[in-house]
Amino acid sequence: MGCIEPISISYCAAKAHQVLGMQPTAVMVSVSEDILKNVKGVIVPNTRGLKGVRASVAVGIICGDAESGMQAIESVSDEQHAAVVNFMDSVNIDVSCAETDCRPYISITLYARTSYSRVVIAGSYSNIVEIMKNGEALMKRPILTSIDDEQTDRSFMNLHDIVAYADGIEISEIKDLLDMQIDYNTAICKEGLFIHYGADVGRILLDDHDSDLKTVAKANVAAGMEAHMNGCKMPAALLCGSVDQGIAASVPIVCCATRRSMDAERTYRALIVSDLLTVYLKSVGVQSSATCGAIRAGCAAGAGIAYLFEGNLDAVEQTFRNAVSMSCDMVCDGIKPSCPMKAAAAIESGILGYQIYLRKNENN
Repeated sequence: MGCIEPISISYCAAKAHQVLGMQPTAVMVSVSEDILKNVKGVIVPNTRGLKGVRASVAVGIICGDAESGMQAIESVSDEQHAAVVNFMDSVNIDVSCAETDCRPYISITLYARTSYSRVVIAGSYSNIVEIMKNGEALMKRPILTSIDDEQTDRSFMNLHDIVAYADGIEISEIKDLLDMQIDYNTAICKEGLFIHYGADVGRILLDDHDSDLKTVAKANVAAGMEAHMNGCKMPAALLCGSVDQGIAASVPIVCCATRRSMDAERTYRALIVSDLLTVYLKSVGVQSSATCGAIRAGCAAGAGIAYLFEGNLDAVEQTFRNAVSMSCDMVCDGIKPSCPMKAAAAIESGILGYQIYLRKNENN
């Protein structure tokens, strides 16, 4: 629900408040630079437009349900909202950038009278590694640079095997997972097209060329991202830890399949290509690379569209190379209103990469 970084902070704050057992009079927050960068420009859900680390902490303390995890701030009443604003005005919330290689990293310490509590999340957005109260460790686990270090080795991945996997996998084994990605992400994109969120990039695109397939795909992705980052409470399916990548990798496939009346099985297999190529692009780069994640997903989506329409390795490979060469040097400078525009550019590059493949083969 909402952008993952502020929700993670709210969850951490809610847990620290639960451990402390009373209202804090001072708060110290230390977060990794990726958290600091991405929280500052997005709306915290259910806060009527509040942004930033301090708002995320305050709503977690006042309204958060620590037992609900990443749904910790699902409900905020009018009275609670007023209390959140009052807390931000009256309590010192000190925010600093942590000197750590761990991504993400969040440490929140609450003080009240002679008591204090501290909760640390590290490696992934809901991974609590430390709970302290008054100097006693209630729970403590090693901090990894990334939770991925413990779980998954992706060095084996390559484009040829990804396409072979998409060709051969029994769809029934993963259909529920793919259906969730399709249903959640297309729903939030429709929400963004019909309800005002942010700069209305999606609706602006459709106003100019509402029947062009490329524009429809770009508009849907931009609308979904704007809804997500501007406080929409609808769920969305992540990819590589990012809703933006989850939307950019999946929604163009669905738009193209719907427009061309492609059969469901081919659509699922194209989505597999797009999802796994997004993961592959992240795995071959530096873990904390500054490359925009939506750009990676947009390039992968272009390859997925090539698979959807052509169904062969050559189309996927050439489209992927074309798309990556055009846009993969675009950097992430934090979640902000420019993200939907970057995503639209990424989808443009992905589909243009496929069109270049088609033209080259026509000329041959």
